[in-house]
Amino acid sequence: MTNLSATPEPAIAAAPAAGWRWAPAWVLVFVALWPAPGYAEGVMVLGALAAIARLLLMRFRGGTRLLSGPAWALTSVLFFSYWLPELLSAFDAVDRARALRETGVDLRYLPFLWLVAAAVADARGRRVTFGGLGAIAGIWTVDALLQALTGTSPLFWAIDGLKQLVSGHPMCAVDVGARVDRLSGVLGPCNLKLGIVLASLSPFALYAAARRFGSAGWLVVAAAVGIVVLLAGARASWLTYGLVLLFSGWRVLGWKKLAGVFVFGALALGVLAASVPQLRERIVRTTYALTADQDGMDMALSGRTRIWGAALCMARSHPVNGVGARGFREAFPACDPAPGELAAWGVGPALHAHQIVLEILSETGVLGLVCWLAGLALAWRAWRYAGAAARSHARPALLALAVTVFPFNTHLAFYSTFWGGLTLLLAALYAGSLLARDSNAASDQP
Repeated sequence: MTNLSATPEPAIAAAPAAGWRWAPAWVLVFVALWPAPGYAEGVMVLGALAAIARLLLMRFRGGTRLLSGPAWALTSVLFFSYWLPELLSAFDAVDRARALRETGVDLRYLPFLWLVAAAVADARGRRVTFGGLGAIAGIWTVDALLQALTGTSPLFWAIDGLKQLVSGHPMCAVDVGARVDRLSGVLGPCNLKLGIVLASLSPFALYAAARRFGSAGWLVVAAAVGIVVLLAGARASWLTYGLVLLFSGWRVLGWKKLAGVFVFGALALGVLAASVPQLRERIVRTTYALTADQDGMDMALSGRTRIWGAALCMARSHPVNGVGARGFREAFPACDPAPGELAAWGVGPALHAHQIVLEILSETGVLGLVCWLAGLALAWRAWRYAGAAARSHARPALLALAVTVFPFNTHLAFYSTFWGGLTLLLAALYAGSLLARDSNAASDQP
């Protein structure tokens, strides 16, 4: 019997993929606008709406031409491993109204993650998206180096000038001169996250440099980003970037040359510490952890042992589903191990746990931790059973995601809009590139 639907099916199925060729550009605009969080959030919401509208117009047909079946599944699973803990913790949260509102608002991430995964579902998309992310990280690095030399970030100066021209108000109300203890770069003195953001995006810059210029390009970019990460001051970013260098460098240089890179990095750290008092102070503060007593550890961690003690208290008092996502600040006073004492971070409660496992346990409980571990297990299973070409496609995204959620580090709040959006973006890049439509094709990586 003749199959009447066999002839038109390719034309119908091919249309969706062609209609999503704008997806890489949308992802790059979203990341490039991180210095202006409100605009970045607007781009993300518009991208989510555009994805939903496109899928409705297609009546969800030809989905496997947009994303492979496994990519649809893994992207959605990774989203729900993040979102379900929010939902489960909201019903008896400390601030139930806010928790339910945040849970509903965060549903916008799902269609946006489909869009991000679609952006890297073929060789062209990966080339544009990963290359663009590397270029953004490189531009921000050069801008930060100029700030280190001149005291002013050219990009932030331009953005701030445009903002004042349009609205009459600056990007940041804090006196720039009062926050010169670290590089702020394009993100500005009110958003001191440059180091940790660059460390998480650095795999894309190092990948692009190695692909175009070989080991020499990798070394130059590694040194430039490393200087900025050190001077940006966040010690969590130092560990994150060290992991990036370790797992990226051995593939490009080999173990022996990579060991030389770390020796050179240690010498450079010594030179920078001798010439930059703020960096030297942070290194000295870190060495207090070697005193092996609680006061020294707390000083080394800028008061975080107090925060972690409160997080454990919340986990014990709300073991099933936690105090609610983003409910840490409301629950902190009741669990503060040192009530009445001035905290190392200043006046007011701690805003989040500063550590991913403790954040999950305190805010979403054991149920939340199980959901996160389920997502991790499925992400690892997908990697384990993927072919060599698929792994090569996804390696930059995997490394960026892995170092961002590395559990033996301190972290920003994963249920905040900024850091949660960054983490989910990396998760979608990983799922979309690992399970791409051309995952059985030859590698497009060096």
